[in-house]
Amino acid sequence: MTQESFLTKVKEALPDLHPAERRLAEFLIDFPGEIASYDAQELAGLCKVSKATVSRFVRRLGFDNYDHARKAVREESQTGSRLFFGHAETEAGASTHGIDLAEERELTEWTFQRIDPAELNAVAEAILSARKVWIIGQRIGHSFATYLYWQLTKVIANSAVVPQAGETLGEHIAAMEPDDLVIFVALRRRMKGTEDVLSEIRQVGAKIALISDEGMTYNTSSTWHFRCRTQTSSPQFNHTAVMSLCHQLVVQAMLKSGHDSRARLLAVDSINERLGFYD
Repeated sequence: MTQESFLTKVKEALPDLHPAERRLAEFLIDFPGEIASYDAQELAGLCKVSKATVSRFVRRLGFDNYDHARKAVREESQTGSRLFFGHAETEAGASTHGIDLAEERELTEWTFQRIDPAELNAVAEAILSARKVWIIGQRIGHSFATYLYWQLTKVIANSAVVPQAGETLGEHIAAMEPDDLVIFVALRRRMKGTEDVLSEIRQVGAKIALISDEGMTYNTSSTWHFRCRTQTSSPQFNHTAVMSLCHQLVVQAMLKSGHDSRARLLAVDSINERLGFYD
């Protein structure tokens, strides 16, 4: 039986709460991660309720004490909603002026400091030598899978983004062969059964290049695993490092392909010009 999430427990308790507890509950629905950030006294002060109210509230949710509630929220935040990473103080002091790109640089640097250039090189070689390149992406990962396909189709002739609308992954895994390459973009919140999908692909024998966020434990059974830092102090994940990695894979493959990729790109452009696709 699936255990109820922290947010579900809070929402279900909401109709029966006293005013002070309701104020606390409504705050935590907006900023559930604050339980992990503050002790009971600090959270009480933030919500303008008593510490006793906080204690009663967590017991009402089914936790023995505040520390048990904090532990549950910390564990849930590893795979849970982006709401767990928002902070009330950050939102209250947010500015609408200016753009700070320091975060993008930090996320990209963190990611590439942990990537061996030899692995990028090996994936580029695998892209060029594979019978077919399958690019898997679900939820937000589908956007990056589509970007990779759109770029790689200028370099190689046989690639596909799966699954498409109405399709199951089983249809495609059944068509995979040992000399294929699977690029799997698995960003949180990941679809249930991701590890099962990886296991099925491994049984086929195809190579796997796994791209994930930093919250996913290093997957030693994949041929390559690139972990991209996406966590920020804002209410949204930042996928700058993911896009940079996708770009680098395409560039490395194109450089290795050399004349072949240039000839393919020229052929594609020439046909599209004759068809009148370009202004």
